[in-house]
Amino acid sequence: MTHRSLRRDVFLILSCLALLAISLLVVTGIGSVHYSPSDVITALRDGPNGTSAVDITAWTIRLPRIFLAALVGASLSSAGLAFQTLLRNDLADPYIIGVSSGASVGAELILVRHGDAWLRGLAVPLAAFCGATSAMLLVYSLGRQGGRVRVTTLLLGGVVVGSFLGAVATLILELGNPEDAFPIINRLMGSMSDATFSQCGLTGFSLLVGFLILLVQARSMNLYALGEEQAAQLGVETERFKTLMIVVGALLTAVSVAVAGIIGFVGLIVPHIARRLCGTPDIRRVLPVCAVVGAVLMVWSDAAARSIMPDGRELPVGLITAFLGAPFFLVLLKQRHSH
Repeated sequence: MTHRSLRRDVFLILSCLALLAISLLVVTGIGSVHYSPSDVITALRDGPNGTSAVDITAWTIRLPRIFLAALVGASLSSAGLAFQTLLRNDLADPYIIGVSSGASVGAELILVRHGDAWLRGLAVPLAAFCGATSAMLLVYSLGRQGGRVRVTTLLLGGVVVGSFLGAVATLILELGNPEDAFPIINRLMGSMSDATFSQCGLTGFSLLVGFLILLVQARSMNLYALGEEQAAQLGVETERFKTLMIVVGALLTAVSVAVAGIIGFVGLIVPHIARRLCGTPDIRRVLPVCAVVGAVLMVWSDAAARSIMPDGRELPVGLITAFLGAPFFLVLLKQRHSH
């Protein structure tokens, strides 16, 4: 890496971080009552012990969900990058290939039993992780034929597995207490409305672990993108590498689903944007940009979800990302067929 490219990468990352900081500042002021950036800065300076209306609104309602949105966006984007590398398929996304649905089923199994507080609050994320990992392994085995992962088979397998798991999720709700159905559905449709700083801590920790693993594995990810056989010849322990990618992708997806529900297409859109901004597929350069851009996208998607309706109702944030991601996916699919 030349000094010029290093300076360019540093400038790009700092620009993305500045955009994220500005977004956090502006979005904190958006809501049923709007506050100016100067009011928000004052609230941030006063801290969580402030007594003004701005302080209380910012620290008890808006900041937890905005921080959680940023962390979930970064997590899903990083998971998308991991899955796209593992499958050597730029159409891969935790939502499209059924991993989010697997995490949702795992989370539901605990929620219908009111087990939110089991294992000190870790029962839902752990169950979601088991569901996400199982779904990923199933889709990967379906898509792998003759030593290669076939794009068409993978996508069809992901759709089928996702649809089946969606039916399982519905069945779980039908067999449970009808009074519990609506809160669980509302929670898993994609929402930050119940965000807390403890959820931010859990999501931030999983993001840190996943991000560091991906950063350490960046060279292997670059080599694996050339092909599994070539990567093995160049010293990559491919089976260990694939296991790591599945575990990291499932971890990031599962925690995101556990705290915010199913949010689709973020892991599809953002890696493409990051590669375009970086001008290279090099994971060492793409990964940091991917995480920050994902955070920015999710912060603004959540802001739109809670402010776009004129009567004050809140939309599922997954609805916003679907409106962005579905056309994006179709364009990518058409470009693949045209080549």
